[in-house]
Amino acid sequence: MAERGLDALFVSDPANMNYLTGYDGWSFYVHQGVVVTRDRDEPVWVGRDMDANGARATTTLSEESIRPYSDDHVQSPHDLHPMDFVAAVLEDLGVDDARVGLEMDAYYFTAKSYTRLQKNLPEAIFEDTTLLVNRVRIKKSDTELDYMREAARISENAMQAGLDVIEEGVPEYEAAEAIYSALIEGTDDYGGDYPSIVPLMPSGDHTGTPHLTWTDREFEDGDPVIIELSGCRHRYHSPLARTTFVGDPPEELSRRADIVVEGMEAALDAVEPGVTCEAVEKAWRDTIAEYGIEKKDRIGYSMGLGYPPDWGEHTASLRPGDETVLEENMTFHTIPGLWFDDFGVELSETFVVTADGAEPLADFPRRLFTT
Repeated sequence: MAERGLDALFVSDPANMNYLTGYDGWSFYVHQGVVVTRDRDEPVWVGRDMDANGARATTTLSEESIRPYSDDHVQSPHDLHPMDFVAAVLEDLGVDDARVGLEMDAYYFTAKSYTRLQKNLPEAIFEDTTLLVNRVRIKKSDTELDYMREAARISENAMQAGLDVIEEGVPEYEAAEAIYSALIEGTDDYGGDYPSIVPLMPSGDHTGTPHLTWTDREFEDGDPVIIELSGCRHRYHSPLARTTFVGDPPEELSRRADIVVEGMEAALDAVEPGVTCEAVEKAWRDTIAEYGIEKKDRIGYSMGLGYPPDWGEHTASLRPGDETVLEENMTFHTIPGLWFDDFGVELSETFVVTADGAEPLADFPRRLFTT
């Protein structure tokens, strides 16, 4: 904030709210946020009155730093908006005529939120600081890494649960049910939290696209099935993706799966402190180019702490042009899938950058599975 010349910061991304205060509640469907000022020892939580006890339960903020607004601000038919209350908090904190950072591109900060703050605080100077906190989050503490490793154990269990159920004649939703059950059941030592993204599970011809969920269609002989999921522990994720096939896979699909595995391992081998994100992607791209394949999409991104609709941090990406230099304790989800018109193959790993290279957090076979 000092480097940006900011006097205050209003954070509305739920993951950033959690990172700064510990606040954890399913309340992001209404307006809420955290105010950070440079001259105050702790942030200020602002949210709906009925969620104030949630702030007391999940944070160590003092009572003075918990500022709830009344329920008549929520989806009000009158001319009331939660940002009117936020403006009053900023005025009370003495930054109503100061330089204030806003997460202008955060999922839960709306256009109306911005215009109401402008209307209420005409002397304030607002600046877009969408990724300011996110870029701090990219390097994880030892505790954060512990949570992600625990999430990886849940991911392994959930992936196995899904693979065990998928076979000819089984409805897709039964596989989703098994996966969800495993995600919540966790391990013998701890349970799981809800993930930021639902299990993605396209099958058959739909595997040519990565972001479809399940239906009530039954799996058929000859179906490729993609599973992408993530265990979640204290809101920290460790995504994992694999592809399976119902029956005997055709030679072409098996060949493409082998290429994806080879490319993934080349990318992981390229990871070390000091190299750039684009250098990691190039190792993948050079490998698949040997087989005449080109993929223009990124193959990974920084991630960890998250709330719906995403576990990504929206900062560094493994793609050409991203010159972010890798440092120890950065974490990435690398997902170098190949999607064609009639089928797709997907494989992913979550890894942490260590002094010795990439440490994949999950221990799960990298291959095409069959039922």
